[in-house]
Amino acid sequence: MSWITALKVVPWSDVVAAAPMIARGAQQLWTKVRSSTPATAPASAEAGPGGAVQDPLARIEQRLLALEARVEEHRRGAVAASELIATLAGQNAQLVEAVARLNARTRILFGAVAVLAIALLLGAGWLAAVAR
Repeated sequence: MSWITALKVVPWSDVVAAAPMIARGAQQLWTKVRSSTPATAPASAEAGPGGAVQDPLARIEQRLLALEARVEEHRRGAVAASELIATLAGQNAQLVEAVARLNARTRILFGAVAVLAIALLLGAGWLAAVAR
């Protein structure tokens, strides 16, 4: 499938119509993820000789610390992903705006061409009438 065929298949009117909603949703996601409170890790568990944790409670605390670190890592990833989504949504909104401007200009140009075509036909008819 060529690029031109792929671009013809895309329902651009639907894309243009949905762009403002996508931009608002991305902005809301970005605001929500960014404002979420980061997890704070408590002090690490004490290890016995050889680095092995002896106390079962300390082992649970060590696992909890590891899980909290993973949650924080996922939160940072979500913030980064939401930043990317917000950026892409902004670019999409700019693209939709540019497409709308081009659509308006195309309509104006089609109108101007139609007026010129009618003027040309009338001028040709007038010249034909004068030439007789």
